[in-house]
Amino acid sequence: MEANGVNGQLELTGNKIIIKRKGMMAKMSQGLKGDKEILIKQISSIQIKKAGALTNGYIQFSFSGGKENKGGLFDATKDENTIMFNKKQMPDFEKLKLAIEEKIDQLSNASSINVGQIDVADQIKKLAELRDSGIITEDEFNGKKKQLLGI
Repeated sequence: MEANGVNGQLELTGNKIIIKRKGMMAKMSQGLKGDKEILIKQISSIQIKKAGALTNGYIQFSFSGGKENKGGLFDATKDENTIMFNKKQMPDFEKLKLAIEEKIDQLSNASSINVGQIDVADQIKKLAELRDSGIITEDEFNGKKKQLLGI
């Protein structure tokens, strides 16, 4: 997925976004910077300001360790984590924002599932130790194991 803005392009690919700087406005506002890749899991927030009849909008990414500008449209034009867009380009950026947020949710859910799986495995291991030491019976162990695994 890709969206072209006034001072750059935004591409969503796999589990990262790529901010590209091509065109005259990109060179004027950002200089000769190359592409910037940001892993989706590093993004802590996405701010979008809608374009108006007379002003551009922008999409801005914040992430751990980043130093995004917080001064509105004029500071956003200088921020390397921001892409400006006009009213005609805005729908593409809104779609990309939703797609990125879905990816963030997917990654968040996947990591919480892994944590839950580790927790269940750890509990079963502790139950096995209780069984092996004779504190609980084999039937009690199997019953609790099935309950933890949702079987």
